[in-house]
Amino acid sequence: MDDASAVMILLHGRGASAEDILSLSTHLDYPGFAFLAPQAEGYTWYPNRFIFPVEHNEPYLSDALKVIEDLVKQAEAQGIPNQKIFIGGFSQGACLASEYVIRNPKRYGGLIVFSGGYIGPLDMQRQPEGDLSGMPVFLGCSDVDPHIPLQRVKETTSLLTAMGARVAEKIYINMGHTINDDEVQQARAIIEQSL
Repeated sequence: MDDASAVMILLHGRGASAEDILSLSTHLDYPGFAFLAPQAEGYTWYPNRFIFPVEHNEPYLSDALKVIEDLVKQAEAQGIPNQKIFIGGFSQGACLASEYVIRNPKRYGGLIVFSGGYIGPLDMQRQPEGDLSGMPVFLGCSDVDPHIPLQRVKETTSLLTAMGARVAEKIYINMGHTINDDEVQQARAIIEQSL
């Protein structure tokens, strides 16, 4: 990261590895980009579904959020501004990325959510706190994802928009629990906007 001018923090899904999510780096690489992909202990960031009550996933959730915070601080210590720090993930990692940005609102380079949403029960009312100052966000998900209720994708879009983010949400009909080529292109567009 010493020579990097921008950083992408990528968070893997449940049962996957840092190596798995890093395969995205070949599609999202730009000059000066450093990729940071932490590995969750036991290949899972927190034990229960992300739509369970938050306390059911503690203390693991707080520990996982601290991992992201440490990486953000590491990037800042290297002189990389928030506007050049991107946070993204797939599935459980996408939920974690969303939750981190909502709890730590700043004008990051962008948030990339492949099949995910913020953490907590459906219909849980969350007030928009903090200002994301036009930060670009991409949320992509299937309309029939077995792990990610469409309702939560919509709730996440609404909350991030209320916090001042510029959110592009795309719902893919009958897609599996995966990342498609269009989503990768959407992520590239967000990176290009901020760089």
